[in-house]
Amino acid sequence: MAIQQMADRVAQLLEERLGLGGRDLPSKLRRGRRLLPRKVREGAEVLAAAAERARNPKLLGQIDMGAVADAYDTCVRHLTRIDPATRRRDAIAGMLGFIGYGLMFLTLGIIALLSWRGFL
Repeated sequence: MAIQQMADRVAQLLEERLGLGGRDLPSKLRRGRRLLPRKVREGAEVLAAAAERARNPKLLGQIDMGAVADAYDTCVRHLTRIDPATRRRDAIAGMLGFIGYGLMFLTLGIIALLSWRGFL
């Protein structure tokens, strides 16, 4: 598989699984730095650098294909395990929990204020 095809596949998975926009792999990596584990992020950066070097025929011989293949495997293995529906559901549950705690503390504050002022 060509290096540019590998980079395009990882960029496609980043868009599908994590919802990251951008033109190419480096721009998507900048947007999603905190969403990826270090090992996957480093692998994607190796892949992006190799794709950039592969555009120049003179630099093509400097690319370590073993490292690129390992980086591609690491990225694809991690990104194919991500389920977008589960991520969305967890994000909504987190927001609802945050709102619920806020409402609970607001209610407790109002009750405390009303009892302090003698209305309860």
